[in-house]
Amino acid sequence: MGYNARNGYNTYREIGVKTASRGSLVVMLYDGAVSHLKDAISLITISGRIEPSNMEKYGRHIQKVTDIISELQATLNMEEGGEIAQNLMSLYIFFNKQLLDNAIRHDRENLSKVLSMLSDLRDSWAVAANSTANTEVNVSAPIPSISITG
Repeated sequence: MGYNARNGYNTYREIGVKTASRGSLVVMLYDGAVSHLKDAISLITISGRIEPSNMEKYGRHIQKVTDIISELQATLNMEEGGEIAQNLMSLYIFFNKQLLDNAIRHDRENLSKVLSMLSDLRDSWAVAANSTANTEVNVSAPIPSISITG
C-alpha cells in the first residue's frame, strides 16, 4: 500500500473510531486482541519454538494483546456491572496471566484456548452492540461512561 493509500486508510479508521458507539468500540478492542493473538500464535512452530528473527514480532503481538486486555479491564464499571463485571474482570486477569506466562513458554495450545475465549467474548459483544445500535436512543439523556451494561 502506498503512502497516500495508507494515510487514507488511517484517516478512515480514525473517523470510524471517533464515530463508533461504545459497544462497537469494545468490539474493536476485541478485534485487535484476536488479530494480534492469531499473529502471535502463527509465529510459534508446532514444536513450541519461535525463530530468533520472529522473537521481537511475537513479543510485540503479545504486548498489544496485554495492552488491549488492560484497556478492557479499565472500562469495566464494577459498581454497576455486578456479577458480570466481576466475572469479566476475573477473565481479563486470567488472560493477562496466560499471556505473561506464554511470553516465555510459547505454548500454542494454551494461547489457542485464550484465543477461543477472546473470540467468544468478541462475538457476544458484537451481538450486544448490534442489538443496542438498533434501539431508540434518548438524545437528551446524559452519556454514561463505558460499562459492561451498555
